[in-house]
Amino acid sequence: MKGSSADATHPDGPPGAGKGTQAKVIATHFHIPAISTGDIFRANVAGKTPLGVEAQRYMDAGEYVPDQVTNAMVRDRLNLQDAEGGFLLDGYPRTLAQVQELDSMLDDLDSSLDAVVVLTAELDELVQRLLQRAHVEGRADDTEEVIRRRQQVYAEQTEPLIAVYRERGLLVEVDGMGEIDAVTHRIFDSLEQPA
Repeated sequence: MKGSSADATHPDGPPGAGKGTQAKVIATHFHIPAISTGDIFRANVAGKTPLGVEAQRYMDAGEYVPDQVTNAMVRDRLNLQDAEGGFLLDGYPRTLAQVQELDSMLDDLDSSLDAVVVLTAELDELVQRLLQRAHVEGRADDTEEVIRRRQQVYAEQTEPLIAVYRERGLLVEVDGMGEIDAVTHRIFDSLEQPA
């Protein structure tokens, strides 16, 4: 983080890499809100906002919520006062179209990303981690086959985004395996290295 008035970091990584956990730690360290698309969805649905009602309609039908609804929710969230001094995005963008929309949002806010953190992990270790979590949390539908498919979809959808941010010089790749504190230290060390 470079200390600009609107730091924005986007952690990403495959399912099970610990990005949600690390997002909270990083946000606390830099005194900025961690903005998770999952949390935004839940807040809009629970609050019965117009966007939440629209999103619920798609979810009830078993369909994906369109980018336009997701983008609008993120835009609304970034315009809240607590995000004025910077923010950390968790789970957004997920598509190249969302990258373009985020670029537009940041232009409107006269802001820019400082870094895009990607947690890397070995596939088999991730699968075992997620199988263990599924067992502990009683997620019977989280089979090895389903988990491996999610990893494959993540890789297919995310690789183009990683390439975009690598080309822009914003990508910070960090080994996401190991103890939470060790991963956190690796993230902070990587963010504090001069560009």
